[in-house]
Amino acid sequence: MSCGSDHKTGSCVCDILKEISDAQSDVLSDCTTSCEQSISDLLGGNDPSNNGLDTVPVILYCKGNCKPFKGFGVPSDDLGDATSSFYFRVKTVDDDCCAVLELLREPNDHDDDPKSPVDQDTSHLEVTGICITVDLNCFCHVTCLPAISAL
Repeated sequence: MSCGSDHKTGSCVCDILKEISDAQSDVLSDCTTSCEQSISDLLGGNDPSNNGLDTVPVILYCKGNCKPFKGFGVPSDDLGDATSSFYFRVKTVDDDCCAVLELLREPNDHDDDPKSPVDQDTSHLEVTGICITVDLNCFCHVTCLPAISAL
């Protein structure tokens, strides 16, 4: 069972990530979600190109255990070192609620396997080039951080 039938896709997590993805592609959207401020800041009013913001970092929470989701991946330039993160940039969301998420990390964070979101510094999150594909129907909650410049 998902968050309810009041949502376009039947999944509130899918709907909000789809909205963030659209906003990050400079597509204006009517937002009435808890992430409204982050999306509004990202869009920067009438001229999003002037604010320097390009990402709404998100934390996802798994259904059932309600714990933050940690994604794992391997950078293409260093196939020996896997890394993980609790923070993501939404790349795409399709109509079936399948999303491509990019791991966000602090550039000088050498802890490749943080144990909780509070173990990661969020002051200068950057894209990693590490993307994962997830089924958004597996999540029950999304937390948006303030919009940042991560690219």
